[in-house]
Amino acid sequence: MKLHKVLMFLFLLTLVVSLLYVVWGLNLDHAAYNIPRRLIKLASIFITGAAIGYSTIVFQTVVGNRILTPAIMGLDSLYLFVQTLVVFIMGAKQLALMSDITDFFISVCIMAGFSLLLYRFVFKRENMRLFAVIFTGMMLGSLFSSLAAFMQVLIDPNEFMVVQARMFASFNHVNTSLLGIATVFMLCAGAMGIYKIHRLDVLSLGRDIAVGLGVDYGRSVKKYLLIVSVMIAVSTALVGPITFLGLLAANLARQLLATYKHSILIPGAILIAGTALVGGQFMAERIFALSTPISVIINFFGGIYFIILLIREGRM
Repeated sequence: MKLHKVLMFLFLLTLVVSLLYVVWGLNLDHAAYNIPRRLIKLASIFITGAAIGYSTIVFQTVVGNRILTPAIMGLDSLYLFVQTLVVFIMGAKQLALMSDITDFFISVCIMAGFSLLLYRFVFKRENMRLFAVIFTGMMLGSLFSSLAAFMQVLIDPNEFMVVQARMFASFNHVNTSLLGIATVFMLCAGAMGIYKIHRLDVLSLGRDIAVGLGVDYGRSVKKYLLIVSVMIAVSTALVGPITFLGLLAANLARQLLATYKHSILIPGAILIAGTALVGGQFMAERIFALSTPISVIINFFGGIYFIILLIREGRM
């Protein structure tokens, strides 16, 4: 009963923050123009929040650690590397001629393949220590970022502007052409994860116990990593990378709800991520007058929280 009260509180908080974002500073003379635009932003915010919150909870369960997130493991950097590589090889004109849906499909396939490689060479090693895994993820993220930066120096300045537009999270220029397909992908991936969601509860007990209880560990991990890849591709393709949002949402959900049941944790993480994004966008627009991107606001608080978690983990 207590868990449901916490979820209801989070839902009401999300609703209040969303209504505040829509009506704050609204000029009634231009309401017919402003309200649809703000609702489109809200839709993209909640799709992004749902994808990041869901994928982070699942990812942490699969790898068996509360600190790791898909962003820390370099999946966001991989997406930006792919976009830069396309411009570097084929030019910005080719990227412009390529439909957003085609670009989205290519990115999803590459990120899914990368996730399987992560499983094969990193997570499958039973004796891999926490900080070694974090180092591996950050190293891969730095590798992709460095390669992308190297190619950005070589490309034409006009082409660089095309890449730069995809480097920072922004809900002011939402790729509306992807809203429909992104929603479909997210719902399909979410449905795959929800089906037999109790397996996530078992996987959270560890590999040996999960195998002992009859779970096909390898197959389940591959399935959930593919789901994570799709959701990260959805969120990044829509608005760009937000590194620490998943860490913030997932760990706050675990602390507030204090349960092992993923049927409770996942909705909680989604609501927290949505609230954080709406609140961050409200601050970016109304307080900072768009002078500060939402990714800077989210990553500032998320980065502090990440350091706190690392210190706590080191003391344990």
